[in-house]
Amino acid sequence: MLRRLPSARSRIVGWMLLLLSAALAVPTFGITIVWQAELDRQVDAQLLSEADRLRAFARTSRDPHTGERFSSGASLLTAFMAVHRPERDAAFFSVVDGRADRRSPGPVPARLDRDPAVVALMARTADTRIRWLDSPVGKVRYGVVPVQLAGDNTDTRLALLAFRDRQLRQERHMARLLLASGCFALVVAGLASWLVAGRVLAPIRLVRQTAERISETDLTQRLPVRGGDDVAALAETFNHMLDRLSGAFTAQRRFLDEVAHELRTPITVLRGHLELMDEDPDSGRRQTRALLFDELDRMRRIVEDLLLLARAERPDFLALGRTSLTDLVVDAAAKAQALGPRRWTVAEVADVSVRLDGQRVTQALMQLAANAVGHTGEGDTIEIGSRLWRGRALLWVADSGPGVAPQDRERIFQCFHQGSTAVPGRAATGIGLGLALVREIAQAHDGFARVEEAPGGGARFVIDLPALHPTTEGTCDEQDLDSRGRGKNLCLPRKGTAP
Repeated sequence: MLRRLPSARSRIVGWMLLLLSAALAVPTFGITIVWQAELDRQVDAQLLSEADRLRAFARTSRDPHTGERFSSGASLLTAFMAVHRPERDAAFFSVVDGRADRRSPGPVPARLDRDPAVVALMARTADTRIRWLDSPVGKVRYGVVPVQLAGDNTDTRLALLAFRDRQLRQERHMARLLLASGCFALVVAGLASWLVAGRVLAPIRLVRQTAERISETDLTQRLPVRGGDDVAALAETFNHMLDRLSGAFTAQRRFLDEVAHELRTPITVLRGHLELMDEDPDSGRRQTRALLFDELDRMRRIVEDLLLLARAERPDFLALGRTSLTDLVVDAAAKAQALGPRRWTVAEVADVSVRLDGQRVTQALMQLAANAVGHTGEGDTIEIGSRLWRGRALLWVADSGPGVAPQDRERIFQCFHQGSTAVPGRAATGIGLGLALVREIAQAHDGFARVEEAPGGGARFVIDLPALHPTTEGTCDEQDLDSRGRGKNLCLPRKGTAP
């Protein structure tokens, strides 16, 4: 069982919230990290500045009680802390011979001078590097400045403390405000994107609902097209697709009905004559046998033509290759002479080799020749020819028959359609599949078939194909005539007039 995926609306909202979360979280955490690094730099600068002040104070100050230079480090640190107060969330205290002696006045976040472990740490620190210290109120940045005066043998040092985590309270408060406002923005953006995605996807849901209501018997459903955006274009494309499907289903049903009708007639004829043979087996057996074979041949031709029409949509319908139009036209004219006693002529040929399926094009010319035979009488003229014109290969079959009525020239290439004109005294032959085959062969070559009035009267059926060079597959034009010359098997016409 396939797992049901989240809806498109949910995925759109989810991705939008994910992107917004990243857009809010990355700057927030980035700013916090930058603030913290900047504060650490300022704390280090503050501790170093206090150490420099202590050194300057030791060089220039005097004991306020004696007016002389300080005689001990403890008195020096006591006087220094009396006149130099630490900044907010910072503290000083002195360590004399391993015990806390004095501390700077003012409130402090934690009395670390009363912590034996901290005092012992300060007493054994041998250098002035700035280090980290854990305390009950968070991280503490500290430094130790040893003080040694002449004649004073006591181990005296000043501990400089900066309660870094307390100093970060404002920055962390700002970060929490940013996160809170970001979460609120995410909620608002989620609701807004849910509503907007719903409105944007509403036509797509309508497409799905319409597609669910469509069946083979009901192709009348259409989508309303509003506006000119991509969604409206989608609805319009969907409607065009439904129009094409409706036309295809209608043509398919009509095609099947006509095929059934055309096959029903010979089957009925076969059945009727078989029943007559049972009633009177000795009378007219030879004539009946000939008629049955004729009907069977007719059914075979119908089936073969239908199979060929069905194959026209397959990619392997054509076998393209280098084909000489001269040989193709001459061979087709030679084969066509067996179709009937007519005056067969080759009007002109294009001395050119192009890329096409010679067998299929020959089959199309033979269909046109058979159609011309069916609409002409003995002694009438049928001509076959080819010409190159403006990068197109034109092949045609023209006859001197009654021609094709203007109202039939578009419909005559449809399946089972027969023209309204015919030779007087002659019944229409065929079932109307031959010209449909010609059209399919031309369209498979990216060309088309048309019918027009011949110059001397009658009809001329033209197969219009792109003239593709057999090696470069580029269309031939007048530039090929000037730059390449004749005799190189290129697209060179023998005559330069339009057909």
